[in-house]
Amino acid sequence: MVHFVGAGCGAADLITLRGKRLIENADVVIYAGSLVSAELLDYAKKDCKIHNSAYMTLDEVIAVMQKAESEGKDTVRLHTGDPGIFGAIREQIDRLEALGISCDVCPGVSSFCGAAAALRAEYTLPGVSQTVILTRMEGRTPVPPSESIESLSAHRASMVIFLSTGMLKELSERLIKGGWQPDSPAAIVCKATWADEKVCRCTVSALAETAEKNGITKTALILVGDFLDSNYELSRLYDPAFETGYRKAKEK
Repeated sequence: MVHFVGAGCGAADLITLRGKRLIENADVVIYAGSLVSAELLDYAKKDCKIHNSAYMTLDEVIAVMQKAESEGKDTVRLHTGDPGIFGAIREQIDRLEALGISCDVCPGVSSFCGAAAALRAEYTLPGVSQTVILTRMEGRTPVPPSESIESLSAHRASMVIFLSTGMLKELSERLIKGGWQPDSPAAIVCKATWADEKVCRCTVSALAETAEKNGITKTALILVGDFLDSNYELSRLYDPAFETGYRKAKEK
């Protein structure tokens, strides 16, 4: 059996209880060494075989899984954050299914959640935004034309931009072209929840300058939106005049 496990967004104690148990019971662990905290490997058994996928191709990863399966061993494929977000798990699952190897997925805390925690922010503020856009700039991996930064910016929804730290000057220009103002609020969160986490608040036009000033070149999320600095409405759920299936309205 192969278990795809979300390692969480950085801090080792942010992995789920299920994910920790799967690592503890695994015979083989293949982990994304460029992004997953090595502290998580301390949960593994002493005789567990550890492989760092940062140095491996897809074929090599599948070969390790196939060998473990032929020997009746359990494998954990440890991905950063949540495997369902920029995790490249579909291509692995398809290969495993073709080989007749069973697998499942254990969710994890995504870095976009860790970034919000670092900022003490709420993406879905009433009266400000009720939508969160998770996206990236195109690089070696293309982005569908309908999902360009410009077209997504036009919604003025809360935005979290992955894998784009090295293109911040262009990102700023395209965000502004899409509808954000140069002074719209933005933030850069580098290594959210890690011990060396770095949080920088700025504006859309100052993203590149802020990153350079703070020595941020990778492993960061870019957050854009009025949720970072805006007036908002109070939640109706806790309004005394709001009636729910659990609470009667206290005033009209």
